[in-house]
Amino acid sequence: MQIIPYLGFRGQCREAFAFYAQALDGKIVSMMTYEESPMADQVPAETRHYVMHANIIAEGASLMGADGPWNEQDIASQTCINVMVDDNTKAERIFNALAEGGSVQMAMTETFWSHRFGMLTDRYGKPWMVNHLKDG
Repeated sequence: MQIIPYLGFRGQCREAFAFYAQALDGKIVSMMTYEESPMADQVPAETRHYVMHANIIAEGASLMGADGPWNEQDIASQTCINVMVDDNTKAERIFNALAEGGSVQMAMTETFWSHRFGMLTDRYGKPWMVNHLKDG
């Protein structure tokens, strides 16, 4: 299991991740825009160039981020904790445990990038994502 900070931006992700890669002496290993994804038609045309997902690796550590989707009124939702696991059973167990007493924003489901993915806010108001990647 990996626990990775996931930073949220409102259009500045590409610039921020170039800065972080330089500052951390790391490398951007992935960066995808909404227009490059199967979700292109689900976002406004003026934001399709925004980053849907970015990942930096620096000395074995990972930092991830994206431009949204974030609640405009809730500054705390701009950063969340991403739990990366290696099987569906573990993903479901962790997701359900974290969701107990909290609220689910996206129920566990298969996506184009993961076998299982879900988003929730725990009972303490902290946002989480749980991922079982297809390529991981």
